[in-house]
Amino acid sequence: MTSRSRDLPGAQPRMHARTADLLAARIADGSLPPGTALFESRLAALLGTSRGPTRQALARLEAQGLVRRAEGRGYVVAGAARRPGAALLVGLDGLRLAPSASWERVYAEVERAIVARMAFATWRVVETDLARHHGVSRTVAREVIARLHQRGLLRRDDRARWYAPALTAVHVGELYEVRALLEPAALTAAAPHLPAGFASGLRTRVAAAMMRAEILDGAELDELEADLHVRLLGHCPNATLMEAVRLHQSLLVAHSFLYAWVPRLFPAEPFLPEHLAVLMPLEAGKVAESAEALRRHLRDSLARAVARIEQVKRAPQPPALPYLRSVP
Repeated sequence: MTSRSRDLPGAQPRMHARTADLLAARIADGSLPPGTALFESRLAALLGTSRGPTRQALARLEAQGLVRRAEGRGYVVAGAARRPGAALLVGLDGLRLAPSASWERVYAEVERAIVARMAFATWRVVETDLARHHGVSRTVAREVIARLHQRGLLRRDDRARWYAPALTAVHVGELYEVRALLEPAALTAAAPHLPAGFASGLRTRVAAAMMRAEILDGAELDELEADLHVRLLGHCPNATLMEAVRLHQSLLVAHSFLYAWVPRLFPAEPFLPEHLAVLMPLEAGKVAESAEALRRHLRDSLARAVARIEQVKRAPQPPALPYLRSVP
């Protein structure tokens, strides 16, 4: 739907606008009282939407003052809370904005299965076996594979077969080399389009996380990574550049697995002060300095990523799956 079509009488509002309107209504009628925790992934699952529209909806509500960033991760409904951090359940019980697409019902499981094995080998993904294993049509399997490709997890070989490349030191080095070229450019392009207070909000979240860095869990680290590398860069208006960025961010997807399965390598996660070094000059309007700090952060992150992957390789390999075939 184009921006022009949204202005036509009777045009269906975009999903993020419908999500924002629904949440605003529930906040207004008290179904979601002050202090209610709002997590992007949880909301998307409850409402039957993807995380993109949910992220946009929460940003819109934050701009309207209806929600605020939580100290840990996610948002909370603004106002004086009788029960801080109240669970998000009752206020949205039984509501769905969209039916779950067939591919969504199996995607997360397939993504986890592939990511958990990429440290050990390169894997060819067989569409027919994927469909058979999960009891879905080949059309659904094809959609799952397309989404995995969009996330940068799958590539196509010269015979048009899909494969997930092994996370070798060489491959990971190439990913970070390309990211160090693309992401600072995306940050530079995004900077003029950031909402007021956006950079300061992210900086505040990182500073709060650093106060409890020794006890942050994998989910919280994932959210902080997404703040910088997904949400901030997502304001870049160059769609072609952003497509290239996403295709080389496969390790962001793998981080959730790596953080969960790899023992803590450092007393406090080193990327936190590095993110702060990106956000502080950005908040001050020093975009070139911020972009250079992002380039340094990606350069320094390479060795840590390789170290985590080497730790995974020492663990037992997950069991075989019929739709994944090891490539010599």
